[in-house]
Amino acid sequence: MKTKNKTTNLSLLDLDEKIEAEPSPPIKSSEANNGKPPLETTTLWDYPKQSYGKTPKGNNKFQGVTPAFIIYNLVTRYTQPDDLVVDPMAGSGTTIDVCKEEGRKVIGYDLSPHHPEIIQNDARNIPLLDESVDLVFIDSPYGDNVSYSDHPDCIGGISCENEQFYHELEKVAIEAYRILKPGKVMGWLIGDQWVKKNFTPVGFKLYERLSRYFETVDIICIARRGQSSHTGLWHYRAKKFNFYLRGFKYLFIMKKPDRTTPKVKWKKYK
Repeated sequence: MKTKNKTTNLSLLDLDEKIEAEPSPPIKSSEANNGKPPLETTTLWDYPKQSYGKTPKGNNKFQGVTPAFIIYNLVTRYTQPDDLVVDPMAGSGTTIDVCKEEGRKVIGYDLSPHHPEIIQNDARNIPLLDESVDLVFIDSPYGDNVSYSDHPDCIGGISCENEQFYHELEKVAIEAYRILKPGKVMGWLIGDQWVKKNFTPVGFKLYERLSRYFETVDIICIARRGQSSHTGLWHYRAKKFNFYLRGFKYLFIMKKPDRTTPKVKWKKYK
């Protein structure tokens, strides 16, 4: 005699209640996961420190250093061992250090290298073949409020209040699009600016440009830590003069459209 599968007879509401009633597996800490960070499952990422594991990734004394946890999450989710990852604005080499530990091929470029394996190069002209890269990560300047480099071609020497800043970042985006394989992902980390009572939505302005070329996978909010404005004095000033300190950055996860994926045609809207 055949028995019915009770699960198939449950309503969607019953299923939701059944799932909620089941105990959740414990969230693994990095110590319980062989020193590796856990994969993020929400769009809010908050890291108490810059690096993880026994070996440093990047230089936490470097101005604007990228949290290694971000690179780890992107590399783990969107690449496989031996895939090629490229960072055209590699800074102190966080991407290089993470990728080497995770068994990915990696190339880092920067106008002013601060890591022995970074190749000096302008991100607006990447010396790689079309559609040869599996993941691109970019942590670009957010404006000219930080001295990234003395190089005359540094985009970080242009104010984010000037449209030229976004024109130059768009050139970087076009190069990232060119070298990425179809269907592959780019992660771009960026923050807004508030200077002298003037707010500039740097993230929104960049996102508008990226959307011309890429499809959006998701937008992540990265909590800002370890910056010079996170002191009692600056919090006092923010209250006294009625302004907000920058509390987060955007991580835009964008995908190069896959030409092999057929587009659905909706007869209703023809």
